[in-house]
Parts: sequence; structure tokens; C-alpha cells
Amino acid sequence: MGTATPDPQAFLRGLFDTAVAAVSPAICVPPHLPAPPKGRTVVIGAGKAAAAMAAAVEAHWPADKPLSGRVVTRYDHGAPTARIEVVEAAHPVPDAAGEQAAAAMFELVKGLTADDLVLCLISGGGSALLALPAPGLTLADKQAVNRALLKSGANIHEMNCVRKHLSAIKGGRLALACAPARVVTLSISDIPGDDVSVIASGPTVADPTTREQALAILNKYRIEVPAPVRARLESPACETPKPGDPRLANGETQVIATAQQALQAAASYAREHGVTPLVLGDSIEGESRDIAYMHAAIARQIAQHGEPVQRPCVILSGGETTVTVRGDGRGGRAAEFLLALASVLDADQLGAWALACDTDGIDGTEDNAGAWFGPDLPARAAERRLASADFLARNDGYSYFAALDRLIVTGPTRTNVNDFRAIYLP
Repeated sequence: MGTATPDPQAFLRGLFDTAVAAVSPAICVPPHLPAPPKGRTVVIGAGKAAAAMAAAVEAHWPADKPLSGRVVTRYDHGAPTARIEVVEAAHPVPDAAGEQAAAAMFELVKGLTADDLVLCLISGGGSALLALPAPGLTLADKQAVNRALLKSGANIHEMNCVRKHLSAIKGGRLALACAPARVVTLSISDIPGDDVSVIASGPTVADPTTREQALAILNKYRIEVPAPVRARLESPACETPKPGDPRLANGETQVIATAQQALQAAASYAREHGVTPLVLGDSIEGESRDIAYMHAAIARQIAQHGEPVQRPCVILSGGETTVTVRGDGRGGRAAEFLLALASVLDADQLGAWALACDTDGIDGTEDNAGAWFGPDLPARAAERRLASADFLARNDGYSYFAALDRLIVTGPTRTNVNDFRAIYLP
């Protein structure tokens, strides 16, 4: 065992970089590739990791075997490919490029035979990127619903339940279009619990949720939707293919990268540096600020009582928190978590360091992955007359940490297993 790192800031960044590297498509895709079929192989897919996954497939697919296809990813998340076309579209609110890509994907899988293989590459973000409205709906309808869901505080399971029932491609419908070809889906999970029917709204997976549940979610969050949307959800025609549907029998799905894998890699990194890891969980959900308060309480228990572990240690967690937008500030889930943590942690007294980032490199819709702070935070904030409570009230974590020069900017990582949080107590 080594000794605790002399540079806490570098240690925090090392934890994050190690976690992201562990779930890179270049590492996770090759071991799970199926054998080439007798006929054609058509690659389709969507998500923030889709282009990098496609590149990994190309790099390890036999040169003498047919390979073609199309995947859609977020703008600026592309990767160089030669045999598989990469299309970029908008996220988290869909745009016309995503709609066109989804329609083209349907055309691509038409006319396949039982000798053919459809290799579907799915990762977080695919739900917005595969934007093909159900009959009777427009892209504007879907955009309005997406915006309202994103601001409501609904969790990803709830959001994707609604999305599946308003789509012509999600909730198993893409798999129906691929028949009678074999469909193999490789998924990088950004979903707490790694439910394959929720990752990117499960375009090739049976959907256990119902239109009645979708309506209940809209009512729960008091979301007003366009009249055609409500009419669609009230019609039995919007129901998705369910588990046990024989039309989906020729499909299989593998989850090839998860938040747990990222946390395990970070925990190993900590041990190598003589630091005890305390992994709280890979599927933590709830309001970002409430999760921050819980993390702060655990950090204080360690600092004051040496329980449940002793220093030097690092608290690690993953999952997907939510932010109910109350103000007009900037920042995503990571900045909100860290801002709330800063408001209650007393970093100077505890000697605490903290980092919170999104593993896809984009916190919400900003240009940063997240942020970090150390024991000097209270003094730095006081010098600049920055009150964390004021910034928290308007959901403005980005501006707070930008003013303190504590943002973490990585650019797109081209993978996505959601939140990564670390609190280091040397």
C-alpha cells in the first residue's frame, strides 16, 4: 500500500479520471462483440457514447466481414469512423437532426433477414437524440414535454416512461422494425439500477411501463402538455411492446459499463494511494441539495468520531440526482450538489476536499463537467463576497464556482455513467 497523496487536488482529479477511463467504450465494447453473422451486420445506436462505441466496433470487427450503419450522438461528441456513419443532434431537448436520424435509422433496418445481425449501441442521452414523434405528434410537442420534464424534478425513470409513450421508436419499437434479424444491444448505463428498458428509453427492449403511468407522472408534477400529447396518452394505440412479446424474442441485451464499475475503479485508485474508500452507492437518487446534506453528515461523522471509517478516507457515490429549478441561474446536478455541500460542510474546519462531476463531461447544459473545492473555500468566498445560500436559491452553482476558479472542464468524455462524487478527508 502506498501513502496518502501530498496533493489533494490532483488526488481528486485522479479519482475522476480513473472512474471515467474504466467505462470508456474502447475498453468496454470489444469484449462483448458478437460473432459476425452469416449475412449482413448493421450497426445502429444513440447516446453520448454512441460515436465512440461505433469506433470501438470498427476497430475490432473483421475487415473481411460486412459492416455498415448509422449512430446518432450529441453535438461535439463525434468520433472518427469509416464504415459506420455518425450523425450529431441536440441534447437534452431534441431537434430536427435527431428526428431525421431516427427516421433514417428505421429505413436502415428495413428488409433484413434472419441471417442478418443488428448491433445496437445504446448509452445515456439516446432518448433525446432519437426523436421520432408518434403519429399525431410533432417535434415541437416533444420539445415542450422534454423542457417541462427537465425542470420538474422528475427522475429519469419517470421522464423516460413519458418519452416512450410519445415516441414511434422508443420502448421496443425499433426492435420490431428490425425483425426477423437478430438484435444484440450493448448498453452503457446512465440509469440507477441499470434497467435496460430505461437506458435511452429502451428502443430495442420491451417496456414494462404503461400509458396510464405516463399520465400519472404528468399529473404528479403538474405538467401542462399540448392537447395532442394528452390525446395520445389517452389512446390505447400509444401502448408499447410489453415483456414476453414474441416479436422481441430474437433480441438480447448486455450492459457493458455501469456506475458501479466506475466507482470500483476509483476505490482501487484510492487504496493505491493509502486512502480508505467508502462507497455509499452507485444508484443514489433525490434532490441534489438533499443528497449533499446527507454526504456532509457522513463527512462530519468521520471527522468527529472516526465512523464508519477513519481518515485518510474518501467518500464516493454515483447515481443520478435531480434539480427542481426554482431560480434562473446556471449549472447542472454536479454544481448544485457541490454548492449545497459547500453551504453546510465547514470545509476549513474539517480539512475537507470535494469534487462532483458528470462522467459525460457536461454538467447539465454547461461547458464544464463539474467543480471542486478545498479547505480554503470559505475564505476565498468571503474575499469575493460570495454567499453560497444566495447562489443556491437561484440554482446558480456554475457562476459560484466560476467566480472561485473551481470549475472542472474536460470536454465530452464520450461515455456516460452519470454522477461521480468524492469527498476527501486527508
